Amino acid sequence: MFIKQISIFIENKAGRLAEITAMLAAEGIDIRALSISDTTDFGILRLIVNDPPKAEKLLRDKGLTFSITNVIAVGLPDRPGGLAEVMQALAGSGISVEYMYAFLTPQQRRRACIIMRVEDTEKTLQVLQQARVETLREEEVYSL
Repeated sequence: MFIKQISIFIENKAGRLAEITAMLAAEGIDIRALSISDTTDFGILRLIVNDPPKAEKLLRDKGLTFSITNVIAVGLPDRPGGLAEVMQALAGSGISVEYMYAFLTPQQRRRACIIMRVEDTEKTLQVLQQARVETLREEEVYSL
């Protein structure tokens, strides 16, 4: 039920993001979702890709500093209030969300997909299941 997220630590300078995305593209690695946070000197590029092992090998071979993190992906109907219901279920169980980002799936299965990092993944999965929130499998997210 976990999705592998790659967090790449990058210098905050013009062109660096272009280099990394071109490197991934050259190896046929497709980005499914991303988030970027930055400070004055560096940034963290968080990625969900179609082939995490291949991306991990590439990044290691290129000498980049990165980490692999387990995150949870949920699928929600694309409608007002869908995310609020999930957040209320988590808050009601005392679960804190460290960060999250979202994307929409293709038109034929239009839904919002939320990637979240939480403090207690096992408890979060139980709460989501009890609230009848759809959690997405690796294969499903990687193939979007």
